[in-house]
Amino acid sequence: MKKIGLASDHAGYPLKEQVKEWLKALGYEFVDFGTHSTESCNYPEFAHALAEAIEKGEFETGIAICGTGNGINMTLNHHDAIRSALCWMPEIAALARQHNDANVMVMPGRFISPESAKECVETFLATPFEGGRHQARIDAIPVKK
Repeated sequence: MKKIGLASDHAGYPLKEQVKEWLKALGYEFVDFGTHSTESCNYPEFAHALAEAIEKGEFETGIAICGTGNGINMTLNHHDAIRSALCWMPEIAALARQHNDANVMVMPGRFISPESAKECVETFLATPFEGGRHQARIDAIPVKK
């Protein structure tokens, strides 16, 4: 049983609540790092909490949502162990896993239908990383200091 970390800002909160129901129906456990309402908030707080939990090994996978998906995605990707992908259609969710070994899927809460979001969640969770030639690309992502 995989446990999934969730995060959102106020604009992503309504879709995140739907995602929780879909995850329950699929038999997944999850932890919600917030936010817990539609009251205006700052997405980095919740993105950092999710990313840190993944970095500590508490979760393999996360799902995050903000209005456009961009802000929370940018924040997540500042963490070295995170490969967060902005997904708005199932084909992109599949490729994010197959080619990029994404460990967090981000969705644009204000710009995706619930039907497409559900397909993205199901696809992301069911699609394995292909490895092979893609692994060298993944290995080249971290900036060498």
